[in-house]
Amino acid sequence: MNSSAEPIRIVLGSPLRLRDLESAAGLLDVEISADVAAAVKRGQDFVRSEIGTGRAVYGSTTGFGPLVVFEGREIAADQCDNVLQHLTVGQGPDLPPAVARAAMLARLTSLSRGLSGVGDSVVTGLRAMLATDFAPAIPVLGSVGASGDLVPLAHAVQALRGTGFAYVGGERMPSDVALRRAGLEPLALDGRDALGLVNGTSVTTALCGLAVVSAARSLRVAAALVALLADVLGCTPAFLEPALLAAYGHPEVAAVGADLAARLAGMVPVADRPLQEPYSIRCTPQLLGAATAAMDWAAGTVTRDLHGVSDNPLFFPDEDLIAHGGNFFGQPAAFAGDLLSIVLTQVGNLAERQVDLLVDPHRNGGRTPMLSPEPGRQHAVQGLQVLSTATVVAMRRACVPAAMQSVPTNMHNQDVVPFGTQAALTAYEQSHKLRLLHGALAVALRQAIHVGQRVPTAPRCVALAEALSDVIPPIEVDRALDAEIRTAADILDTVIEQESAV
Repeated sequence: MNSSAEPIRIVLGSPLRLRDLESAAGLLDVEISADVAAAVKRGQDFVRSEIGTGRAVYGSTTGFGPLVVFEGREIAADQCDNVLQHLTVGQGPDLPPAVARAAMLARLTSLSRGLSGVGDSVVTGLRAMLATDFAPAIPVLGSVGASGDLVPLAHAVQALRGTGFAYVGGERMPSDVALRRAGLEPLALDGRDALGLVNGTSVTTALCGLAVVSAARSLRVAAALVALLADVLGCTPAFLEPALLAAYGHPEVAAVGADLAARLAGMVPVADRPLQEPYSIRCTPQLLGAATAAMDWAAGTVTRDLHGVSDNPLFFPDEDLIAHGGNFFGQPAAFAGDLLSIVLTQVGNLAERQVDLLVDPHRNGGRTPMLSPEPGRQHAVQGLQVLSTATVVAMRRACVPAAMQSVPTNMHNQDVVPFGTQAALTAYEQSHKLRLLHGALAVALRQAIHVGQRVPTAPRCVALAEALSDVIPPIEVDRALDAEIRTAADILDTVIEQESAV
């Protein structure tokens, strides 16, 4: 994160976009409107007044989980401390700081609705954190996604209190040191504050939302690479015939076909191509169209999560209602995460097969094996293909659904659980693997242009090839390609973002 960058403005009370979760990697200027401030205060006042009457309120007057049948601590601050301490058990590596910050933005958005009964100090404290480059250290293991992301969010809140670890400027350190370095005061909690902070699905929502944003970008990248591949080989674009794709009955397929046709506008096919291309070219409208439809469903689901309130109980002052229920149950995002993993893996399968096509002298348009300038003396993209194979198999292995891996826990208080956090984390990791596969394919395409007799002819394909060639030299003598694969992935993202901005 660049702490010197201009903060991006977010207005609480306005609908948050999934892309705003990505923006949380940098500094945010979060505006708390008068309406939001009033709603938060009204919720806090209602909770305090009801507790004062002796009314039973889960987590405020009672123990937690199956211990709800016992009374809680008498002092509210002790009750806050108790919920956090017993949940600070997470294990494993930390989530990336950008994910932790996105989770805090998602939690702030939920709490700002005023239905959780937290104090205004919580909202202003999260706002202050997001204005700096502070990020809580959140371990990946611990959440079953059923009563919210209790364990990971407990670690996040502990960091905001000055306990545990955090990141500033990308450096991991004790959180009390991080708070001082960021110019933040430790977060003081009372009443409903601690339970309201941890009893939601904000880590799941953040992971899934970030995966959706990356997946949407990667689907556009996949289309750009398919077009470049078709142009490099000189394919006849008959497989993009609008009447053909319209007859398929899926509008997303027709839309992908139209996008590919636009990218290939001006292309000059070669005369001796086969009547029908391999499926890794010919069936790309159908594959990417179906992927787009599935991703759109996942995006809609996660957006609704982001706009909702995940907590228990919820407080409705105007109705004099304290509603105990299950709005912390992360099943929608669990389904969305699993679906995203499948989508991303199939698009990864496509990229890996396209790399295989390019290195095969029987199918790559007369180019050399492994696109080598001197086969045997130089091996060019041979290692790159091995990486592609390893990466796509890792994606396939990770595709086991999490959303139905229910294991009862918590003395059977949580007797059915969705594992949404694990589904979302897998989708997030899959999205990063797909970027690397696309980076590898882009490097192979750049080399195919270098060793072949044909260069791209469609103007948009020419522009993409030039963007890659500007920073990735041809392989004349074997060299390490690891950094160049990552660079190519970055270039592809930049090209697609620039297209979207036009």
